[in-house]
Amino acid sequence: MDSSKITSWLDQVQPILVAFGLKVLGAIAVFIVGRWLIGLACRMIGAAMTRQKLDITVQNYLVSFISVALNIVLVVAILGYFGVETTSFAALVAGAGVAIGAAWSGLLGNFAAGIFLLILRPYKVGDYVTVGGVEGTVVEIGLFGTTLNTPDNVRTIVGNGKVMGGDIKNFTHNPFRRVDLAAQLAGSADMHKAVALLKEAVSKVSNIKAEQGVDVEIIEFNEFGPKLAVRPYCHTDHYWQVYFDTNKTIADTLGAAGFPVATRPVKMYPV
Repeated sequence: MDSSKITSWLDQVQPILVAFGLKVLGAIAVFIVGRWLIGLACRMIGAAMTRQKLDITVQNYLVSFISVALNIVLVVAILGYFGVETTSFAALVAGAGVAIGAAWSGLLGNFAAGIFLLILRPYKVGDYVTVGGVEGTVVEIGLFGTTLNTPDNVRTIVGNGKVMGGDIKNFTHNPFRRVDLAAQLAGSADMHKAVALLKEAVSKVSNIKAEQGVDVEIIEFNEFGPKLAVRPYCHTDHYWQVYFDTNKTIADTLGAAGFPVATRPVKMYPV
């Protein structure tokens, strides 16, 4: 090949190679700086979530998600810098996101609800709650579900979406709660005497909150006679002990005082 032609060809190619090399160096610089900024942003977001005492599992998941999303944006920006058509690539990523979202809509809904549970903290591990129609002690608040131990010792997992979609009862949040019981009296019974006896006897049940007292009042009249509401107060930890001991105290007190057993009245029909 003629040396003059080679020289002429090199003269033509050299500016292109120089421009391309500068673009490559610029892209490398943008990539390095972009990665550093992404790392800085993720560290700042992680530190902010730590200050808010967000669960470590949620922190790791969110930081990873943000890091991946920002890296995709960085790569698309670099490709655009080189003149690569990124519209179709962006559409492909968006379409994939929609498809994954549709397939995992239930999981994503539970995940989003789990984030709100961890931020709002309507209950914590160890609380006795009713969530999603299930009552029990909270064992774990996960990303997708809340794990409970029910009173009959069954491990139950309730989806966080169901938890946030219904009522949440936290029996442990307040320092004490009321125990609702009832005592049925016969129609001929002295209800004033029964009220006085039950107030005195039930107030002696162990672990009752003395400062709240014991409520013993007539709640209704039915075909058997007056029905008394017996309501002591106690800490949640002692609820079932107070519940059963108070029931026993009601039976023992009324029985020892000779109160008649409430029976259904006999209906008289004409002959």
